[in-house]
Amino acid sequence: MSYLYLTVLFPLIGFILLAAGRNNLPEKVAAIIGAGSVGLSALFALIAGMDFVNQGYVAQVQHLWTWFNVGGFAPAFSLHLDGLSLLMTGMITGVGFLIHIFATWYMRGEEDFARFFSYFNLFVTSMLLLVLGDNLALLFLGWEGVGLCSYLLIGYYYQNPANGLAAIKAFTVTRIGDVFLLIALFLLYQQFGTLNIQYIVDNAATVMTQSSSLTIWTALMLFLGAAGKSAQIPLQTWLADAMAGPTPVSALIHAATMVTAGVYLCCRMFTVFEMAPEVLQFISITGAVTLLVAGFAALVQTDIKRILAYSTMSQLGYMFMAVGAEAYQAGLFHMLTHAFFKALLFLSSGAVILAYHHEQNIFKMGGLFKRNKFLFACFAIGGGALAAIPFITIGFFSKDAILGAVWAQGQSVAIYNSLYWVGVAGAFLTSIYTFRLIWVVFFGEEKTPYHEIKGVTYWGPLAILAVLSTGLAYVLKAPVEAILNSAKIPAFIIPEALEAGVHGAEYTAVGIALAGLVVGIVLFAFAYNAVKGFAQTSLGAGLANICRNALGFDSLYNIVFVQPYLLIAKILGRDPIDGLWLVLPALVKGGHSFTSSRQTGSLREYASSMSLGVVVLLMILIVIQVVGK
Repeated sequence: MSYLYLTVLFPLIGFILLAAGRNNLPEKVAAIIGAGSVGLSALFALIAGMDFVNQGYVAQVQHLWTWFNVGGFAPAFSLHLDGLSLLMTGMITGVGFLIHIFATWYMRGEEDFARFFSYFNLFVTSMLLLVLGDNLALLFLGWEGVGLCSYLLIGYYYQNPANGLAAIKAFTVTRIGDVFLLIALFLLYQQFGTLNIQYIVDNAATVMTQSSSLTIWTALMLFLGAAGKSAQIPLQTWLADAMAGPTPVSALIHAATMVTAGVYLCCRMFTVFEMAPEVLQFISITGAVTLLVAGFAALVQTDIKRILAYSTMSQLGYMFMAVGAEAYQAGLFHMLTHAFFKALLFLSSGAVILAYHHEQNIFKMGGLFKRNKFLFACFAIGGGALAAIPFITIGFFSKDAILGAVWAQGQSVAIYNSLYWVGVAGAFLTSIYTFRLIWVVFFGEEKTPYHEIKGVTYWGPLAILAVLSTGLAYVLKAPVEAILNSAKIPAFIIPEALEAGVHGAEYTAVGIALAGLVVGIVLFAFAYNAVKGFAQTSLGAGLANICRNALGFDSLYNIVFVQPYLLIAKILGRDPIDGLWLVLPALVKGGHSFTSSRQTGSLREYASSMSLGVVVLLMILIVIQVVGK
């Protein structure tokens, strides 16, 4: 436990060294510092984890110092290690280390190599603070840190204005969620008098009143904060555009870690949400709608990374469905497995992009199966896990557990029964767009010359992630359950009377997902000309356009929020407030000019003015006298 702070310290030191050295550091030195610091962080996270297990899964707090003390509010800079934070720390440092290694290969020759890894290291530092902080103030510091790093990394290629706009969009939309989270922190402090996470979790049932307006607003603000980071409707529009950053950024931030912060927050504060069951239902509904919208959007995308981005949004929807159904452990296990197979898919897509000379349009690739069977194997395993191919992929074991839990919850609360079928429909769509992606890239007509790629830092991380994305990773389920049980994260208990029904629901989901795979094979392997013909009709083109734009949320927000904001900014750009205050000096100046102009030196004019003044005063006195009577 005494080594726990080193998991945060090493990537922080890496950031400082890389930021200080910048362009003065040789590329190899920057790579060693960038990847090595995260590797050391993963090593000490492993040591801390082993120590945690050897001490009987007892939660421990490492107090470093008191952050500040204002009016009795004194949040500590303390690290809290329990089963949930250990799971997150292992995922962040473990998967993050593999992505860092891959990035040393992917980013070779980039002009600002050290700058990239400085941001990467700062992100890992912030994410570790987020999950290890023992109070919500420290969690919020890490929360804002990952938002800053997201902005810096999405806009890494800032010379392209579109990338800068994507970075600003991500920063702005997630900041909206952060405001909601900050409001939730104020409400929690008002009720508990502290932001200590463990105290709030342990005492939520006694301090809060179930389903009261204050409880509902607190839980709702927490969820909306989580929705911003985890790209759930209505704050989902930033994620697809975030693919403007380098591909390792997509793998680390927008697949394996940052976007899961919202899921972590909801599971960490589960007792608060359980005091507001209405909000739990709202969370599941939001997740279901998000996964369906993202599934339709992914069907028609042509950019390989945007397809994977929408699939990420969809899988996060499953995780929030699990949270809303109180199947926290199922949602967290899917979060872990998703980190494996989605990092595999994103890194593999990065290799494909380099192999095709930075081409990202899948319809300009093709024929890759003949050129690189290793990448095909990686995509097949990752895509199979995404589509939850039964037994041979880890995605089957995690996703179907969520759908089974949602179905079981639907036997007592009707809304969850409908949500189960939405989840099944999402699985159907996932199989179709996953097969479309793999078929077009690997078996379509080759349209861009292939460039040979090689190097252990390229295939090594992919090979490890590929193994972790197969059914072999099911061995992790029992240890994950053990450490989550130690953190008092409740498992979803299926009543004995419903066990057969849950298995039936899971088999139904598998069957429909496989049916989606068959539909994908028919549409794109055997009837692709018919698909293209339908896409050229007015109906097909219209539907494709709606789906391509993710049902028009961006356009709606542009009309409702962006354009009015720009109009207000244009008006305020002329400083109307300052202009209003300038009326006073203008009046004084005008009065001064007028009185100065009357100083002529003519006695006749002075006498006339005085006489006129006397007449005016007499008239005023007469009027006052008359009114007074």
